[in-house]
Amino acid sequence: MPKPTIVLVHGAWADASSWNAVSAALRDDGLTVFSPPNLLRGVQGDAAYVSSFVAQRTTGPVVLVGHSYEGFVITNAASTDDDRVKAMVYVDAFIPDEGETVFQILGGSGSALDVPDPTSVLDLVGYPGSPEGDLEAFLKADTVHGSFAQDLAEADRWRIVESQRPITLSANTTPSGAGAWKSLPSWAVVGTEDRVIPPATPRSMAERAGATITEVAGSHVSMISEPKVTIQTILDAAAASTD
Repeated sequence: MPKPTIVLVHGAWADASSWNAVSAALRDDGLTVFSPPNLLRGVQGDAAYVSSFVAQRTTGPVVLVGHSYEGFVITNAASTDDDRVKAMVYVDAFIPDEGETVFQILGGSGSALDVPDPTSVLDLVGYPGSPEGDLEAFLKADTVHGSFAQDLAEADRWRIVESQRPITLSANTTPSGAGAWKSLPSWAVVGTEDRVIPPATPRSMAERAGATITEVAGSHVSMISEPKVTIQTILDAAAASTD
């Protein structure tokens, strides 16, 4: 079987550059890599976009890799009829079951985002064409520095503040469809210093999914601060996909 194509999809408040160190190492290992944009508008629409991207931009087997909210998206994207997706890798990410939502999973988890007043950690703004009552959420600078990427250099934290792609509130309240992890092998990287999805939460979801779990002393963006762990995890998933 040929080597799989690796599709790296960024989560909320990030962009494709969050995968730079990972994608460079994977290319050096002879793998084809894509880092498509994530629309961050809603689980179903985002998943349809990723599925369409995979169908049109890749050939042969595929490993889907998702960070944070994108765990919802790859879980739903891999549930389509495209049987070329052979494995999934979740990096500091949600691994939802059918009917679960982001806010539901974060509730009571100790997340820095699970607060009585969301405007204390988020800037909420309207956007053109939004459904009634929907808003886009940006991380406040203090949230980036203290809870989202606290283990990055200050200049890198400011870069996230300045370039973050917002996620809609409705994306966080939309329930997941069926979990593709029930039929596909999965791997999970769990950042033990993650303050957005505290480690007990992704660890529990990964155990439920039967995923191969690797822990790393990293923040919510451990693929940036400690990329070697994510790189090796993806290589392991890619190798298993060619067996």
